[in-house]
Amino acid sequence: MAMSRETLRQWLIEAKLWRVRRAGVEQAHVWRARRARYGELVQWDTSEHDWLEGRGEKLYLIGMIDDATSQWTAHFVRHDSTEENLRQLHRYIEQHGRPVSVYTDKASLFQIAPRAIHHRDAPQEQLSQIGRALRELNIGWIAAHSPQAKGRIERSFQTAQDRLVKGLRRVGAKDLETANVYLEQVFIPLWNRRFRREPRLAGDAHRKVPTGTNLDSVLSIRESRTVSPDHTVCWERVIYRVEREQIARGMRGARVQLERRLDGSRWMHWRNRIVPLQRCESRPGVIVNRPLKPRALPERSAQEKARARQRFLDARQQWRDSYARLPNRPLWQAMRDSSQRAGALS
Repeated sequence: MAMSRETLRQWLIEAKLWRVRRAGVEQAHVWRARRARYGELVQWDTSEHDWLEGRGEKLYLIGMIDDATSQWTAHFVRHDSTEENLRQLHRYIEQHGRPVSVYTDKASLFQIAPRAIHHRDAPQEQLSQIGRALRELNIGWIAAHSPQAKGRIERSFQTAQDRLVKGLRRVGAKDLETANVYLEQVFIPLWNRRFRREPRLAGDAHRKVPTGTNLDSVLSIRESRTVSPDHTVCWERVIYRVEREQIARGMRGARVQLERRLDGSRWMHWRNRIVPLQRCESRPGVIVNRPLKPRALPERSAQEKARARQRFLDARQQWRDSYARLPNRPLWQAMRDSSQRAGALS
């Protein structure tokens, strides 16, 4: 008699020979409501796509969308790097102000692998370059555990990969400049008119940059270095010097923070001062071709070679005997050496 597995299971349950187990309920993602005010939360991400459809270089689209209103801001770049994301944040702050929080993924641009606690540059709270800039600007950072968590920016990229690509094709964009002109003057205004909505609460949660804050200094790349005795520092295989007028007592040997701003200038943070750095132009080395004289090596006799060989063997045996007397050696090494000594004595 043939029967299905489920029929047999039901018969065993009726005969009380099979104990029914309740299926576990999978953890469901709860739908998150929009933020109430404009500027409370901004979703931030980068889209990699063939935006020019092979007509030009590869471009990346860095986008930022407000969670409450779906107002979109974006810019084409050549590389999805820390510098380009800092430039995008700089443009957003200049146009709208500082948002309360940003919502991103867990890319290495926003979080880094922690350094060992014994590293001299390991702070108590280790941040990436963008994380440090957000902390100095008092902007909160929220990490998304999945792409669906920041679905608003992901869906905006899906729409852009369809409509924006067609618009770039229609205007014949072939380079970065043309693509950004169409994006900023045509597509973004069209997007905001079509998809922007009113927030639940009136008002703007964006904040102005605090008075006295140098936005160019905050949105920069910083590294730790030590000042040499001649008041120079080395960064990326280039030597920079402190101007004579900026030299002060206690600067030699000090641990300082160097910063490379988005305009390419270099600065040094020392105590409560920000000192400009100048690049030291290295002089080209002069190569002198000197004739090499062959040095004749004296011929050694067989007895001299034998004595040299014996000195080498004696020195190696002396080193092994010294190592054998060291404490806390691995057990297998001690057993091997003891067996070798026993064989030599016998």
